[in-house]
Amino acid sequence: MTVSILIFLPVIAALVVLFFKNETAKYAALTFALAELAVTGYFVSKFVPNAQQQFTVLAPWIPRVGIYFNAGIDGISLIMVILTTLLVPLIILSTFKHEHKKASVFYALILFMQAGLLVVFTALDGFLFYVGWEVALIPIYFISALWGGENRIKVTIKFFIYTFAGSLFMLLGLIYLHTQDPSSTYDLAHFYDLHLDAHHQSWIFWAFFLAFAIKMPIFPFHTWQPDTYTEAPSAGTMLLSGIMLKMGIFGVIRWLIPIAPLGVKEWGLTALTLSVIGIVYASIIAFKQKDGKRLVAYSSIAHVGLIAAALFTFVKADGTFIWSIKSLQGALIQMLNHGINVVGLFFIWDIISRRVKTRELSQLGGIAKVAPKFAIAFLIITLGTVALPLTNGFIGEFLLLNGIFQFNIWYAAIAGLTMIFGAVYMLRMYKAVMQGQPNELTSTFSDISGSETLVLGIICALIIAIGIYPQPILYLSDAAVNNLINTVQSNFTSVK
Repeated sequence: MTVSILIFLPVIAALVVLFFKNETAKYAALTFALAELAVTGYFVSKFVPNAQQQFTVLAPWIPRVGIYFNAGIDGISLIMVILTTLLVPLIILSTFKHEHKKASVFYALILFMQAGLLVVFTALDGFLFYVGWEVALIPIYFISALWGGENRIKVTIKFFIYTFAGSLFMLLGLIYLHTQDPSSTYDLAHFYDLHLDAHHQSWIFWAFFLAFAIKMPIFPFHTWQPDTYTEAPSAGTMLLSGIMLKMGIFGVIRWLIPIAPLGVKEWGLTALTLSVIGIVYASIIAFKQKDGKRLVAYSSIAHVGLIAAALFTFVKADGTFIWSIKSLQGALIQMLNHGINVVGLFFIWDIISRRVKTRELSQLGGIAKVAPKFAIAFLIITLGTVALPLTNGFIGEFLLLNGIFQFNIWYAAIAGLTMIFGAVYMLRMYKAVMQGQPNELTSTFSDISGSETLVLGIICALIIAIGIYPQPILYLSDAAVNNLINTVQSNFTSVK
């Protein structure tokens, strides 16, 4: 069995779901999403935790110009495959108490987007990677534009322009690398072996960085994100925050740093500084938010900024290579953890806004007294988000800050503010919503039930399980991470 089944099953599923209507469409979509999760489970059970690409597929696509359908899974991409196939069924299940017009189209777009995401995370061919990058963008554009809020068209167009413009720079970078490859292919392994000089690697750095920075997003390329997260339907926001923004971080790990290590040496401090600025900026803005969903959006910018900052702690000012397994492992597990936690938070706000028709913190309060199960789930997800020890957020942020500390203690101190600020504004949000006395809006708030209990229960279980015992996840990626660091170090020292 090859990775092609992971890529094409959601495409087939999307086409099939189009023939169903209303209630049937969502159950069909959930069934296919669970089947995709089962396939991932099979791959995990057969995966050998070494540095090799496994379950590979290599087929001619447009061989005249060196384009092949080349995809596979190693320990790095496996984490992202798990994230994608785990969250999509949860996101679909979270919509079960919503009524969507043209439900078959809505769920087909989710499945089609899943296929694009999986192409990005498994592609070993640059052109295939670019195709997956764009394919993942199209469904979320229509999900946001057709089922979003009042300002959805304006906001979605801004989002599309930002991300599409960034990806054009990446395409130019890929084409240039293709022209430099003696074999005239887009093969990732060939790109790793190009050993371009520092000047050309700097151009490659910016071509890729602009695309990845917009997608994450990193300050100041973030301005599309809060509006898009707020206006998109809840499922769209979960897809964007839980999975899609990880495309940018993954791109930095898989493509940018190994291909252009000297470009990262030249400009990595700039990227690191922008990431740290984003942490502080987003945290301060989060303090001032009155809308709960928008607060979570800014919180996401801060947490992703910490991941990005750790990745760019690449080399010290004296030229010493210090990219460590802690930084990379921390980034990978935190991508998984952030996806779980942020989907939980946006689902929390979806439940609140559906019941009381508002997300204004000042209008809420006392919900814990009338909905104790909901209060417990909200608290666990909040604690995971603020990285309380023995929750999933702790191990990732600890490894990330450790990696930044090895680079510079002052950058680590500033980046660490994300934990302090995050604890303040997240716990203050929880207090405003859940504690105190119920008011006219919240006194009739009904506790979670059915699909809501199942989604939040799974998310809470994952937060606790990963927090207590993260080793299985770290073990899956350990060999691939070590191999990537050795490859980058070799490319760095061979050219500098």
